[in-house]
Amino acid sequence: MTLPIKASDLFDLRGEVALVTGASSGLGWRFAKTLAANGAKVVIGARRVDRLQALADEIKADGGEALAIALDTSDHAAIRNAFDEAEKAFGTVTLLVNNAGVSGTKPTINVSEQDWRDVLSVNLDGVWFTAHEAIKRLIAADRPGSIINIASILSFRASKTLAAYAASKGAVLQLTRALAVEFARNRIRVNAIAPGYIETELNSDFFKTEKGEYLKRGIPQRRIGDPSELDGALLLLAAPRASSFMTGSVVTIDGGQSISLDH
Repeated sequence: MTLPIKASDLFDLRGEVALVTGASSGLGWRFAKTLAANGAKVVIGARRVDRLQALADEIKADGGEALAIALDTSDHAAIRNAFDEAEKAFGTVTLLVNNAGVSGTKPTINVSEQDWRDVLSVNLDGVWFTAHEAIKRLIAADRPGSIINIASILSFRASKTLAAYAASKGAVLQLTRALAVEFARNRIRVNAIAPGYIETELNSDFFKTEKGEYLKRGIPQRRIGDPSELDGALLLLAAPRASSFMTGSVVTIDGGQSISLDH
């Protein structure tokens, strides 16, 4: 048994190179800022490059290191290019946050084949190919690493008009477990965060509406979460010293919603 360690040392990410997908807004934006604030060199990827550059500038202004890269996770060539650029700038990506995702809210009867593929290509295929690329490069470099997949409470519950999304997030959770088992011997940890309703710029107005208030009443804490409330779980799973014996785990952050029968 080792001596107790200070929290500042336990969650120290200096020496880590992180790639965060879907970083141009919402949770991805927050994840990138949090990782950089704790010492990681951060590569931020998304389709909206103008937003990414603003984020990179913020991180640099705070004393961190960041590189903005155009990245569509449904494009395999773009994924490979993102890792190439990351390696040129900072070295091997040792920490991947698979955050990019789309919701595709639509009544199932109206979901077209293209609608289905649009959701699955980002939420599942993108997670798979990005994780696959990270794992290949970690093994080639003989480096340990951490992959954090962003799942959802819809990984284990269901909701109307979100069949494709729920299917994709359920698959992400099982993919997390499968990769964790397969690559544990390579010192690659694969875990997931399953958020409930978290306030972002995309949903803030909705949760002020009557329907939004109704949904909040179904959460035992009677509120939605703030992106900062995911910081602890992110750092836990990202930091090698904090979660060295964790792999295949899912951390649920939802105010108790996924375990409640009340509404």
